[in-house]
Amino acid sequence: MALSGAARLLWREKLRWGPAVSRLGCRQKSSPSFLNRADLPKLAYHKLKGKNPGVVFLPGLFSNMNGEKALALEEYCKSVGHAFVRFDYRGCGGSDGNTKENTLGKWRKDVLSILDELTQGPQILVGSSLGGWLMLHAAIARPEKVAALVGVAVAADHLVATFQQLSVEVKKEIEEKGEWRMPTKHNEEGFYSVPYELIQEAENHCVLNSPLPIKCPVRLIHGLKDDDVPWQISMKIAECVVSGDVDIILRKGGGHRMKEKEDIKLIVYTVEDLIEQLST
Repeated sequence: MALSGAARLLWREKLRWGPAVSRLGCRQKSSPSFLNRADLPKLAYHKLKGKNPGVVFLPGLFSNMNGEKALALEEYCKSVGHAFVRFDYRGCGGSDGNTKENTLGKWRKDVLSILDELTQGPQILVGSSLGGWLMLHAAIARPEKVAALVGVAVAADHLVATFQQLSVEVKKEIEEKGEWRMPTKHNEEGFYSVPYELIQEAENHCVLNSPLPIKCPVRLIHGLKDDDVPWQISMKIAECVVSGDVDIILRKGGGHRMKEKEDIKLIVYTVEDLIEQLST
């Protein structure tokens, strides 16, 4: 069943009046629920029950589930009655776990736990930055459950590639310290503290060296002004996935976080179109 015209118009009317209106439904802070897992850290999450396909948001590196993209998607899904899940990886946000012990493989397990335990039926995964990398892994591991992908500034393999571009001396220093202070403009410290183990282990999860057995619809949104993750990575992903239903959307003024009003509109409309495509 396709979305009703009334639901679509209501949502677009909210966005037309700007962030002040759009934020009203997300502004009330509520306590997260927790996914308990034997011998694994508890994962904090928020879940909306609703129709399929559901939507699952995967945040970026050291980010959390309370960003503007996640909240806008949650409000959209609520307005049209579709299921939605946002969550924090272990060691991030409200989830349990030691930040210094994080690895890409452990976060991959977190994504699969969310899919297996908290969702039913087909899902659209929306992955931001590193979340887009994990999104690709999830689509390969759970093809029966992942109905479509929306990547926002997907950082597939980027952490490894960036580290490999450092000088031998800098790499050796990082190895000795056990930490890489990776420069960033997205926090007050001016860097992310990346465990050396995370970088090493991430090499086992690179995906862009061979075809990716992903057959579902894929939408890749990337800003041409992204100073963190080159937009060419989205082009490479499109080449690697075997699906023929792949669209790349380049935002001329878009930065890495894609959190401006028009960026968020585009992300929501992309999800909306996929829901309609999958529901028809």
